[in-house]
Amino acid sequence: MSDKNGHPSTSFVESIAGFTAGVVSTFCLHPLDLIKTRLQADRVSPSRVGSSLRIIRTIHASEGGLPAFYRGLVPNLVGNSSSWAIYFLFYGNIKDAIRSVRATTLPSNNGNTTTRTASLGASEYFVASGIAGLLTAVLTNPIWVIKTRMLSTGARTPGAYPSFISGTRRIFQSEGLRGFYRGLTPALLGVSHGAFQFMAYEQLKLYRVSPTSGSTTNHQLDNLDFFVISGLSKVFAVVITYPYQVLRTRLQSYDAGTVYRGLWDAVGQIWRNEGIAGFYKGLGPSIVRVLPSTWVTFLVYENTKKALPSITSSAG
Repeated sequence: MSDKNGHPSTSFVESIAGFTAGVVSTFCLHPLDLIKTRLQADRVSPSRVGSSLRIIRTIHASEGGLPAFYRGLVPNLVGNSSSWAIYFLFYGNIKDAIRSVRATTLPSNNGNTTTRTASLGASEYFVASGIAGLLTAVLTNPIWVIKTRMLSTGARTPGAYPSFISGTRRIFQSEGLRGFYRGLTPALLGVSHGAFQFMAYEQLKLYRVSPTSGSTTNHQLDNLDFFVISGLSKVFAVVITYPYQVLRTRLQSYDAGTVYRGLWDAVGQIWRNEGIAGFYKGLGPSIVRVLPSTWVTFLVYENTKKALPSITSSAG
């Protein structure tokens, strides 16, 4: 977990920072995730302004008040923390691998050689993020199936999973291993969301770090920079890729096996019955949720990544 100089390895730092960011953001913003999931799973009500308030009133009045907004917290917490940890672990290692492949070995004046590390471009960040996203999606899809089902139904709904463990057991008994991978296809398509987001995030960071006119020193990124850059990159990705989230939620719901024959059948039914607006159900609360979530995630991630080397050094 440490390099030859005794410093924590890149993969360790990336994983711990991602795990911490996932835990903090989930605790803070779970209720908004629940509301978004209810809207995405709704095949009956038309998409209109104020739908979120209707969902909030219904949950509060009929499902047990404030605690009902934290139904499904455990799978969401497990899913987000493990996803971010796994994602950043792969993302950091893949970036390092690309840099090592592109590194240039140069002769020095004293007869030795030096290695110059190459900087990555937008396409390479896109590839690194995409591969990391694919691996993370495959490994964590079972958690998201249980999370989606718990968030899309109240605890008092007949047949609803009372807990994460109960949901795991019932899916295995009634659907087998295949049940844990419902919605995987749109989830894999949704990898493009993270790829677009991180491509934009890394490029905006590079742009911000670059010396301004009349200066020769790089700008040091602070929390305001991370706040703005993470928000802009997230909105960019959401606008491009949001429909896959609706498709994934529909295909992971309790009755998906009886309603949809597969991904393209879901696309056709939504188009025929709900129109283009059906693919953007829950977009409002999704944006309201993802921006604070993104800000919290990346601020915690970047600051944890900065703090870990000094913490481990002082501990040693």
